[in-house]
Amino acid sequence: MGLELYLDLLSQPCRAVYIFAKKNGIPFELRPVELLKGMMFPVFLGEQVPPETLASTLAELDRCLQLLEDKFLKDQDFVAGPHISVADLVAITELMHPVSAGCQVFKSRPKLAAWRQRVEAEVGKDLFQEAHAAVMKVKDLPPADPATKEKLKPSVQVLLQ
Repeated sequence: MGLELYLDLLSQPCRAVYIFAKKNGIPFELRPVELLKGMMFPVFLGEQVPPETLASTLAELDRCLQLLEDKFLKDQDFVAGPHISVADLVAITELMHPVSAGCQVFKSRPKLAAWRQRVEAEVGKDLFQEAHAAVMKVKDLPPADPATKEKLKPSVQVLLQ
């Protein structure tokens, strides 16, 4: 039996492993798993994220993007130097999560946008899109039905605090 990869392509690290294995021609059999099965997100429940939580999260994201540009990318093509590495795959899959929620991560950051284009070109556009297809569809999921929403509301409220 060959290599079996148990991956959830909604997970950033799983997407990085998937891209790495496919790009490097490592034969594997994908065994999809649902790491988040049973966990629900506020958007899925039709809940609004409190404005202060959203503002704080976006400020932290902006700080992390600046850190990525200043400390890691600097004046080089990729995170760890002149060639793509697993570090780039881990970073890009992390950044595609807020992108999937509609956050314009690359819009006002030309250095990051150019880096993303280099990563996508090295990986291949088709593989890049294939790996991120599931997470890019999450925002389009309909809200949960009322019974599920009521059942999960206490748990979600704890997560939002």
